Amino acid sequence: MPATVTPLRVAIVGFGWMGRVHAQAYARVRHHYPEGPAFPELVAIADDVPGRAEAAAAQFGAATAVTDWRALIADPDIDAVSVTAPNFLHREIGTAVLEAGKHLWIEKPVGLSAADAQAVADAAVAHGRQTAVGFNYRNAPAVQAARELIASGGIGSVTHARFRFFSDYAAHPDGALTWRYQRARGGNGVLGDLGSHAADLAWYLLGDVASLVADSAIFVPERPEPTGATSGHQLASGGSRGPVENEDYVSAQLRLLSGARCVLEACRVSVGEQNSYGFEVHGTRGAVRWDYRRMGELECARGDRFQDEPSATVHVGPGSGDYAAFQPGAANPMGYDDLKVIEAQRFVRSIVTGVPEGATIADAVRSARTLDAMTASIEKGAWVTV
Repeated sequence: MPATVTPLRVAIVGFGWMGRVHAQAYARVRHHYPEGPAFPELVAIADDVPGRAEAAAAQFGAATAVTDWRALIADPDIDAVSVTAPNFLHREIGTAVLEAGKHLWIEKPVGLSAADAQAVADAAVAHGRQTAVGFNYRNAPAVQAARELIASGGIGSVTHARFRFFSDYAAHPDGALTWRYQRARGGNGVLGDLGSHAADLAWYLLGDVASLVADSAIFVPERPEPTGATSGHQLASGGSRGPVENEDYVSAQLRLLSGARCVLEACRVSVGEQNSYGFEVHGTRGAVRWDYRRMGELECARGDRFQDEPSATVHVGPGSGDYAAFQPGAANPMGYDDLKVIEAQRFVRSIVTGVPEGATIADAVRSARTLDAMTASIEKGAWVTV
């Protein structure tokens, strides 16, 4: 290890699919960023499902496996902790991690409300710790290129935009009734799961929201209760059925402080749509579009014709974002896990330098306030100020 590279001891709380993604991201930091300034070492894993932490520790080479996350954060030798537990635990675990003097990488939406996210943010300030939040789609080099294009005036002044987050992970009526579908544990359903990403991207590309009006729906009202531990979005059979308590679908119209208009739509039960995430932003002199499923491409229209302006596909390359850390030339594909490696590296770098980098808890608070405003609008049936 080069003398300038600092070792960083990290741990993970919650080892479902996202916990595994964090473990893999930590392991790959040294591969894609050999210059450091730090290499994370996964030393401990906590998960309350019997045997899960032990199996993960054996696979990823962690020395410690526990069922109680409190024992993990009590370890004085751990520098940073990833929290990938269910949403209703984010506030309790996140604040405890920070109060223990450790840096925090936590998944969105950071609790069930803006108040939960703010509590974690307050703890980060009080204890002087760095944070990272899992708004991974903003890490795509093409998204960063789009942001630069918009900010530079490359499409003129933004007039209107659309953000789309459609998926089918909950479309099957026999999808297990896990914590994700319960108001007290999963919060506001697809708003927190996918809508939080859309709200973050809207701000990241276009700036603050002034006001909004929203609507929501539950399209699959009942699901079978699982008979054992679950991971991801698995099916269940044989159990009794219970009610789905939170949103399958949300749509919102946003008025931005810039004067631009924006439509945001998210759904977890969209049959025929698999991770159909993206945006289109229109300006007075052009447009830019991005589809997550074609992560390395932008569709751009720019010029002086206004009418009949053609669109061209641009393949981003080593000059955009962190692309060069993964591929040597344009049009070589990157994937979801690569975005989490970028996230991990920015978190690590912020710990070493003391300068926040990438999405932080402040971004989670902003996104959560937008989601809370949507919930308020749905209840009132009216426009609300954000």
